[in-house]
Amino acid sequence: MSVKYVPVQWNKNKWGYDAVLVALVVAYILIFIRLGTPAAELARPLDYAILRMRAFGTCAFWMLTIILCIGPLARLDKRFLPVLYNRRHFGVLTTVVAFTHAMYVLGWYFSFSPQSQWLALLSSATGFGQFLGFPIEILGVSALFILAVLSATSHDFWLSFLSAPVWKTLHLLIYAAYVLVVGHVALGYFQDGANLTFATLFALGALTVSGLHLAAWFKERKVDETIIDWVKACRPEDIPDKRAAIVTLSKDERVAIFRSGKSFSAVSNACAHQGGPLGEGKIVYGCVTCPWHGFSYKARNGRSPAPFTEMIPTYNMKLEEGVLYIDRKANQPGTDVEPIIYEVAEDG
Repeated sequence: MSVKYVPVQWNKNKWGYDAVLVALVVAYILIFIRLGTPAAELARPLDYAILRMRAFGTCAFWMLTIILCIGPLARLDKRFLPVLYNRRHFGVLTTVVAFTHAMYVLGWYFSFSPQSQWLALLSSATGFGQFLGFPIEILGVSALFILAVLSATSHDFWLSFLSAPVWKTLHLLIYAAYVLVVGHVALGYFQDGANLTFATLFALGALTVSGLHLAAWFKERKVDETIIDWVKACRPEDIPDKRAAIVTLSKDERVAIFRSGKSFSAVSNACAHQGGPLGEGKIVYGCVTCPWHGFSYKARNGRSPAPFTEMIPTYNMKLEEGVLYIDRKANQPGTDVEPIIYEVAEDG
């Protein structure tokens, strides 16, 4: 095998990120059970297994909803970038929570089945020809399977082994999983539920995911049509020192404009290593540094410092009336481009 497996590189930020995630999940489960107990139907014995089942199920839905909101939020507002970097950890924990929900379902409804619990679950789903009464079990199991595959391939080993395009295409299945989860929850609620509060929150969650993705899509498609060869980017003051502004040239092409003091340079937003988003990184020791794996490039020529040989395309820029413009045509990887020099007055 040509790709070496490297264990997860833990650091203080990752430990803190994961600790907060686990704490929030535990808090949600405990609060749900605490508030759900008095709200349960008292006409029949209180089934704590069902309460825990619903706690983990709704938690998995909200977690998946938040995961799918992080990407468009980060594209709309850079302040959300810190929660984007370790999103894969969020996804793995979501799979664990969803699997726990499934275990409670199997244990409650199929614990005395003479056959395998999973087989009993799937064989009991037969009403495919109806809407109310549709076997939501198939939707839930399918979504769980997709989440398990994505979690199993979330490590950078698979990103390198499969190649970035294949890996990214595979992980787009997260949207299919979300549609299945929405169907699973919606049909399950329609069949057995009368809580309008949850129905309202559920609908708002699904609509928020759709709305944020549409907003991010419209923002990235917005191009100044009066400029043929040059794309209006931003004002130099809009770029924090040692950071970048990401500019969309087309559906598949993005450019990162980096600022280092009063020097501005534009390079491809895709890292030559595994396609990481360079514009979400920063300048460290004079080099643009990828937030994924730390690969570095000189901003003015897109070349990695010796002895490394990676190169990325650079772009020509111009400054007119205090606004930066980018030439649509990329230079060959490693092409040296004189930076734009602009004195930012007290960082804006």
